[in-house]
Amino acid sequence: MEPLQHFSQPKHPLVFNQNERSGKDCYRCLEPIFGPSYSCIDYRWYYHHKSCAELPLGLHHPLHPIHPLILFNGKSKCEVCKESRYEYTYRCYHCDFNLHIRCASFIPTLDAEFHNHPLTLFWNWITFTCNLCGKDNKGTPYQCNPCGLSIHRKCAYLPPRLKVVLDTRYGLYYCSKCDFIAHLNCAIDETNREDINLLELKDGENEDAELDQSIELAAAYKVKNVKVREDGTEIAIEIEHFNHEHDLKLTDEEVHNNEKCDGCVRAIFPPFYGCTNFSFFLHKSCARLPMKKQHPLHRHPLTLLQKSSRDERQSFVCDVCFQHCNGFVYTCVPCYFELDVQCSLVPEILTHKGHKYQLILSYTSFKQSCSSCGDRRYRVFRCTSCEFGLDFKCTTLPQTTRYKQHEHPFTLSYAAEYDSGEYYCDICEEERNPNHWFYYCVDCTYPAHSKCILGEYPNKK
Repeated sequence: MEPLQHFSQPKHPLVFNQNERSGKDCYRCLEPIFGPSYSCIDYRWYYHHKSCAELPLGLHHPLHPIHPLILFNGKSKCEVCKESRYEYTYRCYHCDFNLHIRCASFIPTLDAEFHNHPLTLFWNWITFTCNLCGKDNKGTPYQCNPCGLSIHRKCAYLPPRLKVVLDTRYGLYYCSKCDFIAHLNCAIDETNREDINLLELKDGENEDAELDQSIELAAAYKVKNVKVREDGTEIAIEIEHFNHEHDLKLTDEEVHNNEKCDGCVRAIFPPFYGCTNFSFFLHKSCARLPMKKQHPLHRHPLTLLQKSSRDERQSFVCDVCFQHCNGFVYTCVPCYFELDVQCSLVPEILTHKGHKYQLILSYTSFKQSCSSCGDRRYRVFRCTSCEFGLDFKCTTLPQTTRYKQHEHPFTLSYAAEYDSGEYYCDICEEERNPNHWFYYCVDCTYPAHSKCILGEYPNKK
């Protein structure tokens, strides 16, 4: 092969090497060379991968489509990796836009070892949260559309397994029960620590015997009577619940006066458990709530209580949706953390009827806007494909509900009911934001604010 006259060394032609095995670093992409390469006879350290030496002098790139990018040799700050170093770079001299050659030549589709779907490069500049490392970034992520994942370029290449060797000549932290080891710097990182006085912590004091693999099996009720169906399955038709003095019986009867469940404080519907002596009702699912729950919103296990542990008035404000509630509460007493039943049932990744893509829980140090109501919260379910966000209050809105003596049910609606340019609530007669969710009676063409339908305290009986 003829010597190559390279633009970076016009006075020194580069000779071709068919199978370079020295592992020398490429002069401009900085990666080791094993295979076809070019080198300079006069400067023995001047090596290039064949692909790096034969790069086109100019190209059009989807990240900067308005101008062509020209290859140059020098130090620059790349718009993708944000690093500033000497490397072959494609530059737009009009806009001072720079792409290191490695960043300019991303693989459009990547088969990551840790994921069972291919990852596709999103050729657009967006702000996103990496679903592997959890860090916010602005750039071009690899995405899995079926799973709704966005992943940093460097995280997309992470191996599924990694062996880390610790130097045992120096200090480390070790848990003999879990066989867990941590570097000193990792263990003392403030973001990984809990503010407790370790000197006052006695052996075994932070161990919860009930919190093991069967944490969700500790039920809040005992079965008193069962009924056997024709197919042989058993149905608990009478139970003893931890928070009521009388036994509760399973019923298929309709309730009157818009009664609510005493657990989740939502409209009761058959079949449900009820007390014949008092107006006490529980959905079957609420009766079977576990007494202890490990929830992603809190570091400690949560315990199910009949009422708030910090308020004698038997009501509390949920620390996630910030709504008043007087139903059951999941609480961590040492941290004064309280969670209502509805919020405790919301998963970290969910599919909601109000949005066509999956939503992933995003917990940041800055407030994010809810697309349903406009409120700003730290905990929001975000879409990885667009700017849609949903707070816990709107995530747990009932799909259907009733309003006082209105004969028809109201359905949660996500888009304006007509294109008139004027939108009002038929209850308070005030203007509505057409971009915000609302409740609508189709039979009566009756739109209303969710707050007008549900009331100021929708989670109170």
